[in-house]
Amino acid sequence: QVQLVESGGGSVQAGGSLRLSCAASGSIRSINAMGWYRQTPGNQRELVATITSGGTAQYADAVKGRFTISRDNAKNTVYLQMNSLKPEDTAVYYCEADFPTTMGVYDYWGQGTQVTVSS
Repeated sequence: QVQLVESGGGSVQAGGSLRLSCAASGSIRSINAMGWYRQTPGNQRELVATITSGGTAQYADAVKGRFTISRDNAKNTVYLQMNSLKPEDTAVYYCEADFPTTMGVYDYWGQGTQVTVSS
């Protein structure tokens, strides 16, 4: 069984910064892509950023230039550095990771962490 545990959410004023962390634990052989998504009430979960095991990152247009995704493969951890935060970044942020197994690739999700940006 695999678990993803997020931390680092909170409240900040516009223009501020937060750093989210997501640590994977359990029976892990390797991890393929890892990513961050966010969701606001009444809306679908949307992609924020992803990063491959080799470190190639992709970002949603809304966060390019402000957010940076990174990972520490030795710690099975993915990070999201969020700078120049805007009120529209307010959401529950979820991490996701793809785990290859002999049965195929399975994706797991964290429980979510709230980020609130006030104007």
